[in-house]
Amino acid sequence: MSGLTTLMGSTLKNRQASARTAIAAILLSALAAGSAQAADFDADATINIGSLYEPQNLDNTAGAGQGINEAFNNNVYEGLFRLADTGNVEPVLAKEFKVSDDGLTYTFTLQPNVKFHSGDPLTSKDVKFSIERVTSAESKSSRKNSLKPIAGIETPDDATVVIKLSSRSISLPYNLSYVWIVNDTATNLTATEDGTGPYELADWRRGSSLALTRFDGYWGQKPDNGDVVFQYFTEATALNNALLTGSVDIITSVQSPDSLAQFKDNADFTVAEGQSTTKLLLAYNDRVAPFDNVKVRKALARAVDDAKLLKAVWGDYGTLIGSMVPPTDPWFVDLTKTDAYDVEGAKALLKEAGYPDGFSFTIDTPNYDPHPIAAQFLQSELAKIGVKVNINVITANEWYSKIYKAHDFQATLQEHVNHRDIVFYGNPDFYWGYNNPKVVDLIKQAEASTTTDEQMARLKEANTIIAEDAASNWLYLYPQIVVAAKSVSGYPLNGLNAQFFAGNIKKAD
Repeated sequence: MSGLTTLMGSTLKNRQASARTAIAAILLSALAAGSAQAADFDADATINIGSLYEPQNLDNTAGAGQGINEAFNNNVYEGLFRLADTGNVEPVLAKEFKVSDDGLTYTFTLQPNVKFHSGDPLTSKDVKFSIERVTSAESKSSRKNSLKPIAGIETPDDATVVIKLSSRSISLPYNLSYVWIVNDTATNLTATEDGTGPYELADWRRGSSLALTRFDGYWGQKPDNGDVVFQYFTEATALNNALLTGSVDIITSVQSPDSLAQFKDNADFTVAEGQSTTKLLLAYNDRVAPFDNVKVRKALARAVDDAKLLKAVWGDYGTLIGSMVPPTDPWFVDLTKTDAYDVEGAKALLKEAGYPDGFSFTIDTPNYDPHPIAAQFLQSELAKIGVKVNINVITANEWYSKIYKAHDFQATLQEHVNHRDIVFYGNPDFYWGYNNPKVVDLIKQAEASTTTDEQMARLKEANTIIAEDAASNWLYLYPQIVVAAKSVSGYPLNGLNAQFFAGNIKKAD
């Protein structure tokens, strides 16, 4: 599912003023922050992580939101593979694997002597169970569609998993990084866990914190700390104050340049910028009029000054994007000139589409920043071309049920944190309902490619078509800024899929 984040501030005017203050902020490079090591550290320290993303539950197949990925991915649960902070796919519970000549059979050998937190040994049956949880009809995983080529799973012995495909799937190892391996006897996974990761769940106080403790039976490298506590905040100001007062050691992702001013010149803190995959977009319900009309969508894209919005929210940070694909994805194409800001051109397109006097529609927007602010901005921009925007503010839970599940909307604001999520536009059943048969076919062909060059070429073509269709309005790419106390090091910087690996974080004595 899409991720949900929170920014500080209440008006665009205030943000513009604070952004100018933050322009002078000097960010340490990602390399320097990522490689910093405490000379002497406490191997049993508690790392307090401040976050705005409390999970809705503890099961990533049950609509838990991005908070569960931040806290549990590669900390509590592991997959056969993982997406490293560098963006590379690395083997974890898969010791090795081989692929048949026709690309339709993958045989995985599991790591030996792996135990779940309950003490049960990892077997191939657990892997089969875990994959089938994600692909089941009940699963709410946004990556379920990517695993459709799986035709069957065999478990010839406890250490071997054989996956049979109906068609080639060049991204199978990558897609399997979204599958957490769960004990096949585990129950009530929305409130409990039984994973194989370096930490186990110690306590979850809803609305307050989620505590992890080092798992002494872990099969891999022992964490560089004893405990990790994710402390949750509903307001960014309170989160910043917690870091200033020492209640937390790290803020996983700063949400506005406003806060940098209080940290950048303070020798007690490190400010570092990584790479982001989080996109803010105006998503239309492409199934319904007038958004089933390409000319209407293109007109709305041309009517919005994305650069002005980005400047107001982030100052000199963040990046304009012309599609769903960020520069970190291999098939990135710079499409920012497609349907660039052009008010007169927008009016002409609306007239061609049969709406010379404009129309009205409703944006359902989550109730936390930057969404309401962005909605007001869009309301003002689109009024210039005669389009009236009504704003309906809803909660995160309402967004999930109304928009994501029921598809009961005209347009919505949302941020998507996922890496390599162009594939969502190849799924006509996804919440925005975009359905271009050429794109569906290209994404399907890309997955069936025999080489990465073929895959890249097909996805670049698909990306260009999606942008030309103005399937959504991609407003900007968030920056990824981590602020931490000087006493800690080894934390991840790149907000890929909102994950936050804790095992290498060290706290100085």
